[in-house]
Amino acid sequence: MSRPGTPTRTMPVRTGTLAVRGDIGRPGTLTVADLRERWEQHESAVVFDCATNGPQHHTFSGPLLREVAGDALPAFDARRRKDRSRFVLAVTGGDGHHTVLAWAEIDADFGDAPILLATRLDGRELDAVGSQLVVPSDRCGARYISAIRSIWIGACRVPAES
Repeated sequence: MSRPGTPTRTMPVRTGTLAVRGDIGRPGTLTVADLRERWEQHESAVVFDCATNGPQHHTFSGPLLREVAGDALPAFDARRRKDRSRFVLAVTGGDGHHTVLAWAEIDADFGDAPILLATRLDGRELDAVGSQLVVPSDRCGARYISAIRSIWIGACRVPAES
């Protein structure tokens, strides 16, 4: 059993694949090639601070997270903004690191952030290692999740008041 706050290791089905699951109508597994072939590719030149290696300068390309997540058919009423705004996305990498994003961050009616599921890093294809979450607006690299293994999409359930 791991200590609280310690990343847990996940066993991927296959290197370079990611599972899309949660409160969605279309769960499945995607490869980096799927991400490159099925959605429009966007490019983002970014600079972020890495706690261990200092400033990083990279160019990423891949589909927008909102397009891939939207195609998974999240279980909300898309016409109701407040329904969409209660959903979150949890992204887990091959090393067990993970982050949580609010649906509102990526939704065009709210934050409209161009967050990517990178298929290429500095021109190199990421098929062998897996996609990378890229949050261009972040100053630090903590939410740049490498070797994505899963994306969970679902409603944020608030604990009952005591």
